Amino acid sequence: MPFARHGTIWYDTFGDAALPTLLLVNGLGSQCINYRDEWCAMFAAQGLHVVRFDNRDVGLSAEYDDPYTLSDMAGDAIAVLDELHVARAHVMGLSMGGMIVQTLAIEHPERVVTMTSVMSTTGEPGYQKGSPRALELLTAAPAADREGVVRQAIAGLHEWGSPEFADEARWRADAERAFDRSFRPNGAGRQYRAVGASGSRADGLRALTVPTLVIHGDRDTLIDPIGGRRTAELVPGARFELIEGMGHDYPPQLWARWVELVTGHIRAYS
Repeated sequence: MPFARHGTIWYDTFGDAALPTLLLVNGLGSQCINYRDEWCAMFAAQGLHVVRFDNRDVGLSAEYDDPYTLSDMAGDAIAVLDELHVARAHVMGLSMGGMIVQTLAIEHPERVVTMTSVMSTTGEPGYQKGSPRALELLTAAPAADREGVVRQAIAGLHEWGSPEFADEARWRADAERAFDRSFRPNGAGRQYRAVGASGSRADGLRALTVPTLVIHGDRDTLIDPIGGRRTAELVPGARFELIEGMGHDYPPQLWARWVELVTGHIRAYS
């Protein structure tokens, strides 16, 4: 099995390693399989070497009991690139993953060709708005068994998912698949604290020279689109794309649009 950073960070790849690399970074508590195989294959079919990995504390990566920050998690991404001998990559992160790739671009700009930040925000308190119900569900105590985990996932997606593409059968199958791969109930809490401990990235984003695409959904109730708009406002030359009907999830019906936006951004700077 492929691991980076002394066997602690699990990753896998799609496509030809000789092609430009697209590194995919996950959100809070989510495993790399949220970037479904079929979705990764769509990016690979566009001429990219696609890399996904489990953030620390989730999936098949190691647990980290000591406190850590988004900078440490960005360092894990660098470790994956180092393991693959990739000097520079295009990076895309969703939600907390967007915060990680922002940190990666700020602290390691020499390793980033382009950045795509999706359904994310800047770390500034005034731009982290979400509905009270979404916050309640996000911060609820984790369930202790398979069915409880599945029900929590479904309840969350009913609140912040894309309403037009709501599909309980798909949500259940995805949650069961994730649980069966790895059940790490405390990892999301440690990641949540890492986000809180990392503070604002506003100054770093203002100084970025990395070409940046920012994507957000207009139906996101977990991280309001104001977070994405603010990110694009701060990064010089950034492009903002609002996807109508998209919540804080990535249903298959939106994959083609997503691949079009991201690969177009990559080609413009490759």
